[in-house]
Amino acid sequence: MIRLAGFLGLVGLFVATGVIAWSGYDQVLAALRVAGFGIVWTSLFHLIPMLACVLGWQALLPGQIKASKTFFFYVLWIRAAINNLMPVARIGGEIVSVRLMMKHGVRKSPAIASTVVEITLSIIAQFVFVLLGVAFFLLRVSDESLSLQLLWGLLISAPLIGALVYVQRVGFFGLFDKLFTTMFRDKWKKFAGGGAKLDHAVRTMYRRTGKSFYCFVMQLVSWALNSVEIWMALGFLGHPLPLAECVMIEALIQATGSAAFIVPGALGVQEAGFLLFGGMLGLTPEIAAALAVIRRCRDLLIYVPGLLVWQIQEGRWMVQKTKAPRTVQLKS
Repeated sequence: MIRLAGFLGLVGLFVATGVIAWSGYDQVLAALRVAGFGIVWTSLFHLIPMLACVLGWQALLPGQIKASKTFFFYVLWIRAAINNLMPVARIGGEIVSVRLMMKHGVRKSPAIASTVVEITLSIIAQFVFVLLGVAFFLLRVSDESLSLQLLWGLLISAPLIGALVYVQRVGFFGLFDKLFTTMFRDKWKKFAGGGAKLDHAVRTMYRRTGKSFYCFVMQLVSWALNSVEIWMALGFLGHPLPLAECVMIEALIQATGSAAFIVPGALGVQEAGFLLFGGMLGLTPEIAAALAVIRRCRDLLIYVPGLLVWQIQEGRWMVQKTKAPRTVQLKS
């Protein structure tokens, strides 16, 4: 899976480079020069959607568990950095985030259950956001072929989301406990513990309907706020669009990126999406390509430091682990 994701990432990089080349390197660079430091401000704005996500995630934990917003922001930052920049099919970040929570004192069941529920509610919120964006887009653009493809994509994904929720209600970890044990052996038991206990924790979080709904709303707000990034970027590029059209672009980019989840960072897919959908809403190729580059700059400015911090932390834990047996031996 990792090799396939790595290969698709290289293909995506080739496609992304081709999109910029087709749009014209000189024109794209000229547009980016116009944006100037606006690229940095647009990238930093992404911290606000991240904060909305953090508020929703933190609310899922039981009241007796003390975990600050700053800590959750740190965990989300590392998780997003891994999922967006590494060939892990957007799964590895969740595993690392659970490990970080457990390392910092959050009990195993709430850590895993809150992550599962938060991801599920985020997927549902993304579906709602994309549905609204596609609806606006269909009213704005008269392309029957593309409209049918988008609608079919939504129709296919809806039952999958419903099945995801249903399986969690039935008992996801209980159903797949034997499979995970076969695949990961003792590592699964050590990491997750008992499947029944995890399923109980997940159901308990869903039964707290007020907190679950609040998490869903904050996830929806988080997805919607990403549209403001596009609105800001286009303003700095000197080609502003109404916020409603920025919502359409963001929703469609999210849809295409989710469909290509195995491609690291949706490389190539995202760039092609900006070119296609941006062009249909009146953006010139060089502005659409510059917009895609600004989105990549956001990933570099926000997420690359996250990967570095994560690696430093992992290195410290590894050193502590290697030193621990020696200390015990000296005492004996």
